[in-house]
Amino acid sequence: MPISAKSVLLGVAAMAIAAAIPASAQQRQLFYAWAPKPSVPTPWTAPNKPVWRYAEIVAAHKGQKSWVQPIVRDHDYSADYIQMAPGEKTRTQFWADDPVFWWIADGQVRFHIQGQQPFVASKGFMVQVPYRTPYSMETVGDAPSVRFEVRRAGRTPLYPVADKANPGPAPKADGKTYVLSRYTNTPNPYGDHKPYLDFIKDYVKNPNAPTAHFRFVEDDDNFMNIIRGHGMPTPPDSDKGHFHIDYNEFWVIAEGSMDYKMEGMKVFTAHVNDIVYAPQGRWHRASWAGDGMSTRIAINPRREGMHNYDVKPD
Repeated sequence: MPISAKSVLLGVAAMAIAAAIPASAQQRQLFYAWAPKPSVPTPWTAPNKPVWRYAEIVAAHKGQKSWVQPIVRDHDYSADYIQMAPGEKTRTQFWADDPVFWWIADGQVRFHIQGQQPFVASKGFMVQVPYRTPYSMETVGDAPSVRFEVRRAGRTPLYPVADKANPGPAPKADGKTYVLSRYTNTPNPYGDHKPYLDFIKDYVKNPNAPTAHFRFVEDDDNFMNIIRGHGMPTPPDSDKGHFHIDYNEFWVIAEGSMDYKMEGMKVFTAHVNDIVYAPQGRWHRASWAGDGMSTRIAINPRREGMHNYDVKPD
């Protein structure tokens, strides 16, 4: 039976749609829906912006031994770049109902996490601590440490007390008063997850590095996913990428460089330790740039978040 021109066109359209969708999604059945998208693209509200350049952040704080630079503020997350001077330590603390996680950008940080042997995390480490698990950090070595710290938005830490009869001075927080309390909930276990990952050793310098995405942080409200691939030609502007409904997404560039296309913007390139942010409902696309391997670490509140792709016309 001869093949009609319409069938050929439909086949070409199907291949075009498949090319715009990641390989992992191509194995799934395609569905279609009217997806709600803001009539006016969601803007970036300070401190959120399309890209924070790590080199510019460090330069802006030149001469300061310790500093905090707010990077992300939205309804899901608060995230900061934080520098601690050599020998500086944090107070032991924990978070009531949410994990906290980090990307180490520079220097060395010794972590003390309840139930774990102390370890030193250097440049390229990813670290996480489950909720209700006390921890502290200190910069070791002669250089300051810089970490990208990600917390759930609107949360305030708690500080464990070893001796209720001598609890020491109460911490301070804007708009809140710390009171001595007792609780019965035990720390959340790591389960199948682990306290840290050495990205440089386990991926960059590992000839047998994993080829699939790796979900370092994963629960009902948090997702930190390693996405690694080889450099490729920058896709055409007609490839809009996708958008998310009702949640934002941001990335840490861990290796190489990434090309990004955001709705309403020209393509730009992000490099190691840069932070890129896409507001909810805005088309965005990421592709591995250069000739070698590149990696972005995606952070958002949905481990199975919906990706809405453009439907190519028949």
